[in-house]
Amino acid sequence: MTSVYEKYGLKQVINASGRMTILGVSTPAADVVETVKYGLNHYFEMKDLVNKTGAYIAGLLNCEAAVVVSCASAGIAQSVAGVIVKDNDWLLENLHAAPLTVPHDIVLPKGHNVNFGAPVGTMVTLGGGRLVEAGYANECSPEQLSAAVTPDTAAILYIKSHHSVQKSHLSVEQAVAVARKHGVPLIVDAAAEEDLLAYTALGADLVIYSGAKAIEGPTSGLVIGKKQQVEWVKRQSLGIGRAMKVGKEGILGLTQAIENYLVQEKTSGAQMVEKMTPFITNLNGLNGIQARVVWDAAGRDIARAEIHFDESCIGMSTGEMVQALKTGEQAIYFRGYKANEGIVEVDVRSVSAGQLHQIFTAIQDLLARGKQA
Repeated sequence: MTSVYEKYGLKQVINASGRMTILGVSTPAADVVETVKYGLNHYFEMKDLVNKTGAYIAGLLNCEAAVVVSCASAGIAQSVAGVIVKDNDWLLENLHAAPLTVPHDIVLPKGHNVNFGAPVGTMVTLGGGRLVEAGYANECSPEQLSAAVTPDTAAILYIKSHHSVQKSHLSVEQAVAVARKHGVPLIVDAAAEEDLLAYTALGADLVIYSGAKAIEGPTSGLVIGKKQQVEWVKRQSLGIGRAMKVGKEGILGLTQAIENYLVQEKTSGAQMVEKMTPFITNLNGLNGIQARVVWDAAGRDIARAEIHFDESCIGMSTGEMVQALKTGEQAIYFRGYKANEGIVEVDVRSVSAGQLHQIFTAIQDLLARGKQA
């Protein structure tokens, strides 16, 4: 039988960049795939499915309410729309055209105004919000966040992510205190985070996760939190959420994936180090390359291999090396956020030991060809 790769002329990919949207994020477990298949082949009253799976997930996660959405980005847009529109039926249908006289400013630390593959501000604007930055790119204290809140503020938004600035920024717990002080909801975007219980336990009103990243479900998103605020998000299925609707298969698949996630044994950072140690040892045997273990900048228990290329020694730029590996017979993707510094990272969560050796061999071959040129 012709494979999908052969049928459409697609490259096979070694995903050493992590749970990234550009590569399809993750590969769900067999029972999640079966649940998705079941959902595809049966009919449901969709409102009933949304409500009852949401209640089931809320029970699993010890929070007041939950709703499955199409992705984490949609979760941001619908959460913003929810806290602006609330129970206003007219505004629900006219958010796109109405001059907003209700509070619609969304305050976030300046260092959290990031591009995660699309700008945070785009999702806020889709939801009818106006982005207001607090503090500075390298600093945002509780006092600076509080100073940015006005009577026009609809919510505070906190981006818990490796993309965000980590130093000199307030914690989620401190952001909760600021939100309580001003009587506005706190929305936490925790798309790639691994702890599904922490942020609602701290008091966040709405917390958003990607269903396909740490949870390893189908393409989907999850919004959990306070009952009233989640109900406002659910109402957006009659507003902007209609263009972001999630299918029955996504709802059921994510629900099963969450159930799995809560009981399955997690791969620890120490186990990741053990897996990558032979790979790092091999790399350090190559001229012009230094490799070492580094830990996730956002504080998650994730270890990665950092590779530093001495560009004067290897005869090409790090960007050229990264591009050559992407465009080879088998596409190899790294985390290239520091390529301008001559550094890439290898995320080993989605690669096998055999694939790590393939990556090493591909780098070795490129270096050999570079010396011959």
